[in-house]
Amino acid sequence: MGFDYQIHRFDPTGKIHLNKRIEELAELAISKGIAKKSKSGALVVNTGKYTGRSPQDRYIVDSPKIRSKINWGKVNILLKNEKYQRLLEKITNHLNQSGDIFVYDGIAGADKKYQIHVRIISEFAHQALFANHIFREPEEGELDQHQPDLTVLVAPNCLADPKTDGTNSEVFIALNPEEKMVLIGGSHYSGEIKKSVFSYLNFILPDTGVLPMHCSANVGKDNKSALFFGLSGTGKTTLSADPERLLVGDDEHGWSENGIFNFEGGCYAKCINLNRESEPQIFDAIKDYTVVENVVLDKDNNLVFADASISENTRAAYPLSYINNAVAIGVAGHPQKIIFLTADAFGVLPAVAKLDTNAAMYHFLSGYTSKLAGAERGVVQPEATFSECFGAPFMPLKPLVYAKLLKKYLTKYKSQVYLVNTGWFGGPYGIGSRMNIKATRHIVSSILNGELDKVKYQKNPHFNLDVPNSIPELDDFELNPRASWKDKKAYDKKAKGLAKLFVDNMKKFGSIPKAIINQGPKI
Repeated sequence: MGFDYQIHRFDPTGKIHLNKRIEELAELAISKGIAKKSKSGALVVNTGKYTGRSPQDRYIVDSPKIRSKINWGKVNILLKNEKYQRLLEKITNHLNQSGDIFVYDGIAGADKKYQIHVRIISEFAHQALFANHIFREPEEGELDQHQPDLTVLVAPNCLADPKTDGTNSEVFIALNPEEKMVLIGGSHYSGEIKKSVFSYLNFILPDTGVLPMHCSANVGKDNKSALFFGLSGTGKTTLSADPERLLVGDDEHGWSENGIFNFEGGCYAKCINLNRESEPQIFDAIKDYTVVENVVLDKDNNLVFADASISENTRAAYPLSYINNAVAIGVAGHPQKIIFLTADAFGVLPAVAKLDTNAAMYHFLSGYTSKLAGAERGVVQPEATFSECFGAPFMPLKPLVYAKLLKKYLTKYKSQVYLVNTGWFGGPYGIGSRMNIKATRHIVSSILNGELDKVKYQKNPHFNLDVPNSIPELDDFELNPRASWKDKKAYDKKAKGLAKLFVDNMKKFGSIPKAIINQGPKI
């Protein structure tokens, strides 16, 4: 169908670059001074003052049709339609006046039954390149008939005025489900693009019976798949990138009666302190045309992954084809094993625990991990974060909608669920040590190969979790966090404090079945 200028009222002062090849986009990004080419061939972009998502600037446009469905609050902030229309006019005018604009047409969703066509209209070439990497490539001839189901307008240099636009800051990410539009202004961080499309899928898919999930997925040589849920920094990308298994995807998936399917066609991996020894697949994927954000270049244009002077949240976007053992079709069977990842900075959760269906529901609704000191302004010591469904910032609907779908599929396909702590032991952050990646990989392998089905379990008294007595070739102290602390009383106090936070957090959901509540901590 091509690009209809009139649909979005575009009459730019420059060119419209429609579905350009990645080589052309890279050349344009470099020639305009937005990106630099590293020695590896990757394009390096500095995103300025916003080096991560802006959760306080994410809005959903209100309408009578969707009002009762949305989980309104600090995460899903209500934006009145008249304010949205003002922002739409502002961003359209900005794109028209900013010179060249870049249009990318692609697919979100590997399962044809549930996929949507997306159109990304952006201010900069590297954002179109990012979209090329992240979303799925249309099949031959499909672009000729491309009719977008969702359109995303991206203009980092278009700033909101809180006084007149009704926003919290100069940044705005406005999802309008009814008009099938997203507006992104004020931020150069490319993660806003992918997460906005994810949020829209999370809005529409539950009505089709699909559970949208913030998780990575891989599949073994035995064709048995596994899911890895977790918030940023818990290790879902790292742990799913396993040389012994095939990667389905690193971040966003759906679970339907057909099995699991990747929403995306690429990866957006954290790369702070990246090295080939611990994360070989990700390291080797950062090559020609990979889009790298906020990584420092040395004088010879080498990427310095250990340098966090710009941000701890350094990122690399690349297509799945850059991973040697990726599942190109993006689909797999129903998961046999599901792993909930948490990075407990208090050092009190066990390294691994087995969850029955009700316990899985409890921890899915909890979505616990820790914010670290220094990660955000004002955070001076580790803080507990509860993000329902392990992805609250991207889940517009009420949490129980997603939880009920999870229970349906867990029950029907008898998937086994485990909680794995990739955080600290021997003491809290600053005193204890981070779980060794080799030990965590060993735990995950023991789950996937069935070894943890054979061992005996004991109940953790603070968190009511079933913890293995031992795992072959793994030190016992990593399974029993209390034993790793020198000061046992200090451990008990810290553990009781976190257990209470779990209990208090669960109260926000109102009436939850007793069978689920009983699987949480006892205080």
